[in-house]
Amino acid sequence: MLDDVFRYQAGELTCDGLPIRTIVEAVGTPVYIYSLKGALANLRRLQAAFAELGAHIHYSAKANGNLSVLRALIGAGAGIDCVSAGEIFLALKAGAQPSQIVLAGVGKTPEELCFAVEQGVGWVNVENVAECALLEQYAAALGRSQRIALRLNPDVSASTHRHIATGHGGAKFGLTADVVRHLLDTQGDYPHLRFEGIHIHIGSQLGDTAATLQAVEEVLKIARAYPSISTIDIGGGLPVAYERGQIMPQPEAFADALAPLLKGYDVILEPGRSIIANAGILVARVLYLKEQGGHKFVVLDAGMTELIRPALYEAHHEIVPLVQPAADAPCEPVEVVGPVCETTDALAHGRPLPPLAPGEHVALMTAGAYGYVMASNYNARPRPPEVVIEPDGETWRIARPRETWEDLIRGE
Repeated sequence: MLDDVFRYQAGELTCDGLPIRTIVEAVGTPVYIYSLKGALANLRRLQAAFAELGAHIHYSAKANGNLSVLRALIGAGAGIDCVSAGEIFLALKAGAQPSQIVLAGVGKTPEELCFAVEQGVGWVNVENVAECALLEQYAAALGRSQRIALRLNPDVSASTHRHIATGHGGAKFGLTADVVRHLLDTQGDYPHLRFEGIHIHIGSQLGDTAATLQAVEEVLKIARAYPSISTIDIGGGLPVAYERGQIMPQPEAFADALAPLLKGYDVILEPGRSIIANAGILVARVLYLKEQGGHKFVVLDAGMTELIRPALYEAHHEIVPLVQPAADAPCEPVEVVGPVCETTDALAHGRPLPPLAPGEHVALMTAGAYGYVMASNYNARPRPPEVVIEPDGETWRIARPRETWEDLIRGE
């Protein structure tokens, strides 16, 4: 998807005006490239959209945990939403204050809960009754008081892909309303815990605001009956467009819809994808072309080991050449595939693309979220480097180097 961050200039694909070719020639492919300027612009837009609510923005580190990305967002005022002790570690290394960290997750280990209390994280979002007993034990031992939010499963079906819906009754996430009420009624059993929030997150890539409003209304039915609840954490899920012409609800639409309901409460928002997705791309090289079985294949040097979303979610990523094709260039449907020994290693099926030749490069767009963080070494493939372009739009650097074969056996 071409926009103000990634666009053609003088016939070349650029990021913040810097030719992508410059980076590719220096570091090779595959390579992830992130625009810190673009990510910061997305954060500022969310901060402005939810300013009336005074919402605290906690960036969801699971979308992209690169330290350079985290440092930039923390420096611009974002807290961090974590779903593991490892992400807490990353957030602290990137300079986050413990009080600005939230720990969430359906299967937190006792060790992770203990680590969170030891570090003094601002919030723990509870998804299991047994977590409260563990948190009470650790907080008491340390002589501390831990603030928690109870994650409600509102039994609301979001308008999104089934693999990323989390708020319906059959999902593993959250607590039923009866369990949330029970915990709030018995909070005196946990003298070292402060039951101050209710958390919801009904899924990613939310296609409309209706399900979010419905979920918040379910939260308020509980919150209004318990004066200790001062904070509503509405999670993330704000969508981005992955396809040309795709219309998705904008952050302002969510903020405007939620504002009348949430007045009087502190509000936490946990976006990830909507901050970093369209600020990143994955660049790959065309290795081979082939025709068989009535299909034309474009074989790239990147595949599901670098970007698993198409295989995992049937996700769409626009694919564009680094050299701008002529306006009248013919397009024909091709199978864009990677080198991994799996039939599912396909990045696009029947995608109309202009003619490509071995040695040319393409960019997979909107790949800043859930790209590198889900990459693997399957087939003994070293993971690609991550490059960031600084907010000045001119300076770039390798934020994480390409792995080597030696890295594959390190520790064995």
